[in-house]
Amino acid sequence: MRLAFCGLGLMGEPMARRLLQAGHQLKVWNRSPAKADALVAEGAVRCATPAEAATDVDVVILCLLDAAAVEQVVFGPRGLAGVMGWRCLLDHTSMDPSVTRQLANRLATEHGAQWIDAPVSGGVAGAQAGTLAIMAGGEQAALENAQEAMAAYASRVTMLGPTGAGQTAKLCNQIIVSAAVAAVAEALSLARAAGIDAARLPDAFSGGWADSKPMQVFAPRMLETPADVLGTVATMLKDVDTVMSQAKSFNVPTPVTASVQQTLRQAASLGLSQHDLSAVVCVSQPDSTAQYLDRGRGR
Repeated sequence: MRLAFCGLGLMGEPMARRLLQAGHQLKVWNRSPAKADALVAEGAVRCATPAEAATDVDVVILCLLDAAAVEQVVFGPRGLAGVMGWRCLLDHTSMDPSVTRQLANRLATEHGAQWIDAPVSGGVAGAQAGTLAIMAGGEQAALENAQEAMAAYASRVTMLGPTGAGQTAKLCNQIIVSAAVAAVAEALSLARAAGIDAARLPDAFSGGWADSKPMQVFAPRMLETPADVLGTVATMLKDVDTVMSQAKSFNVPTPVTASVQQTLRQAASLGLSQHDLSAVVCVSQPDSTAQYLDRGRGR
């Protein structure tokens, strides 16, 4: 397929690489051009603007920070909507479902293209391995047009309903993930305070009801500051803030998520916004923040 990919961050770069490896023709754009260097060396075409990337392609793919970035890339000066020809936008950005619907309606009116909201789950490792789970919203026909591209980096694509449904599903995903990560942090903190070997908990829980992907992935990262970043505290806080806004609009009580929101805000207040999500362990061990950061610098 002839594809354009905009947004080469933690998730976007490995997803774009998988597209190249699958043999697709790929044009790439990123706000910081240097982030495209490795992909260009592997065969991608660097573009100076989103509009240039969208020229002569079948599908445009986005993986950006937030709704503001998406609106700017699509509708801003030299944005995607200024170029005719492409018919499908595949958006992997996580954002408010209502904003997604507004932008999708605008794109359909001004450009005639279809919008698929397709946030992902599986983290950087899933993007690298091509095993992401995609939650999609939009028209089935549009999804089928983009299916071949998504097959390069996803092992599961689930259509959940009309535009915005994918974003809502991602918020549900983040309710569970954020709560699980916060719970792992508190469990490890209690284990340490009680004097037991917290590093053995993932093995002790393996196969039991307390076992989970967050336990297996994040417990080691909380005990030994990771050299890489799977996702930042700030990104999860952004998603949880959106969860709380949506829950309020539907009058859905979310007391657990409200508590997690405060945990993430406390982590941010400790200067950990741009650090790996595992840094939330510092909230239940405030005196360990400096040690956590020092271990990271040492790596």
